[in-house]
Amino acid sequence: MADEIRRVDYFYVQVPDQPGAGARALATLREGGVNLLGFCGFPEGRRAQLDFVPEDPTKFRQAARKARWKVTGPKKAFLVQGDDRVGAVAGILGTLAAAKINVIATQALCAGAGRYGVLLWVPPRDVARAARVLGAA
Repeated sequence: MADEIRRVDYFYVQVPDQPGAGARALATLREGGVNLLGFCGFPEGRRAQLDFVPEDPTKFRQAARKARWKVTGPKKAFLVQGDDRVGAVAGILGTLAAAKINVIATQALCAGAGRYGVLLWVPPRDVARAARVLGAA
């Protein structure tokens, strides 16, 4: 089966870099019925940045508004899902490199059951070109 590559919306919030901040944010989304396709968090100075890739951006915005979060986005990223194989992500990054498209960030994981997934972020000016190069939906 071929990889499925699609553009997705992502949003981020800044939170205190302290124990439980991510858990509280995810609990808020769970209570709002928001399903996530992806999530990552990392330190940003003295705070932490939480990136959310919601299945339904409208539902995410509603939950975030109710929680009074200061949200940045939507911004664009790519979600790649497919059958796990040696070099799967290397091939995708190689395709972007050959097109001279810089990848700002990436997170890839084995999903189990022979599947993998990767989130890719490219500069906003390169989103349309990356979509063409990758054959993204």
